[in-house]
Amino acid sequence: MSSYAIISLGGKQYRVSEGERLLVDRLRVDEGGTLEPRVLLVGGNGATDLSPSATVTARVVGHELGKKIRIGKYRRRTGYKKHTGHRSKLTRIEIESIGAAKRSKTAAAKPKTEEKPAAKAEKAVAAAPDVEAMTIPQITEAAAGWSREEIEAALEQERSGKARKGALAALESSLEDK
Repeated sequence: MSSYAIISLGGKQYRVSEGERLLVDRLRVDEGGTLEPRVLLVGGNGATDLSPSATVTARVVGHELGKKIRIGKYRRRTGYKKHTGHRSKLTRIEIESIGAAKRSKTAAAKPKTEEKPAAKAEKAVAAAPDVEAMTIPQITEAAAGWSREEIEAALEQERSGKARKGALAALESSLEDK
């Protein structure tokens, strides 16, 4: 039993194995280009992995039109007849490889750099007063007594929440005063 994967492309799921060609809904990738669809499951040799870290690489072989579908409408005794047709736009892809995920140095470094701003934002949110419960005139009065860090935290809280124009303007003007 060879390895296989279940991938998601265009809202549909496909069971694929290496070297297989299949028709999918039109993709915005040029002919000869490669893509890495989202992998839902990897299996083979009697074992399956529901949360895979593997990647599937597919190459676009070409863009095609599907089979013609003829549609006819008819209403009896009225003389109404209408005929139309449709051909789906499809892309033929070939599965090149099903393999383990490649961990690059940049991918490993990204989460570490993201932790520092997140910790900083948590401290700022803890220091910020509850701006969402205040009206705009209350924010204007209270911001005069706040420190620069509290104003920045309140501004960030307002941007991530309701983003009221008046509140943003009041906080930005008090930040410029500090």
